[in-house]
Amino acid sequence: MAEQNTQDPRPTVIADDLHIVYRVNGAKTGKGSATAALSRILKRGSDDAARGVRKVHAVRGVSFVAYRGEAIGLIGSNGSGKSTLLRAIAGLLPAEKGKVYTDGQPSLLGVNAALMNDLTGERNVILGGLAMGMSREQIKERYQDIVDFSGINEKGDFITLPMRTYSSGMAARLRFSIAAAKDHDVLMIDEALATGDRKFQKRSEERIRELRKEAGTVFLVSHNNKSIRDTCNRVLWLERGELRMDGPTDEVLKEYEKFTGK
Repeated sequence: MAEQNTQDPRPTVIADDLHIVYRVNGAKTGKGSATAALSRILKRGSDDAARGVRKVHAVRGVSFVAYRGEAIGLIGSNGSGKSTLLRAIAGLLPAEKGKVYTDGQPSLLGVNAALMNDLTGERNVILGGLAMGMSREQIKERYQDIVDFSGINEKGDFITLPMRTYSSGMAARLRFSIAAAKDHDVLMIDEALATGDRKFQKRSEERIRELRKEAGTVFLVSHNNKSIRDTCNRVLWLERGELRMDGPTDEVLKEYEKFTGK
């Protein structure tokens, strides 16, 4: 059971009537398509439909306020807008309408610490740490803790091998370990805890609780309701891009489980 939040009244993220729209080029390819594309580009002021662009309204009028010390679960069916919402909070997607305000630097796990397949795990720890804003000295001090936390060396010296030799689970564990080595204003985690064994999940959940105590805010996307229950004190439930429910973890999950029949 997630511990109760001793809520710090200072907000870290405010979403105000947020809409996110993807535009997908729906024009057919084939003979003459290049000429047609040029023609569409030259038609300044023409609307999306005329240019063969299809709109996907991924997030629809979402509003909420997140506070320091909260761990917030994001749940919903596949395609409900959870990952899109995180990318918008991280500043990676522009709002079609509405606004996102953040206090401090939001970090989206897997983007800020993007790992490179041709480099060794060791080198990726250094580059990932730099990408997360750590100094070389801080990385050096925390290096062994990062490797130990990830558990990727438990069955061999994998940290000295190129990332392309890692399983997807090993890569996800290392990525989380790099991100978790730093205290964050806002840390967003998208399904990272779904990989790895229960031992790693428990370490990850404990680290998320530590981040909350440091007055950070954590957003966690997961299809594992138990991880949400163990880690989060609040849940946002999205369906078809709309915020269906926002409240205490047990209340929201109870309604969600009735909805899904699970």
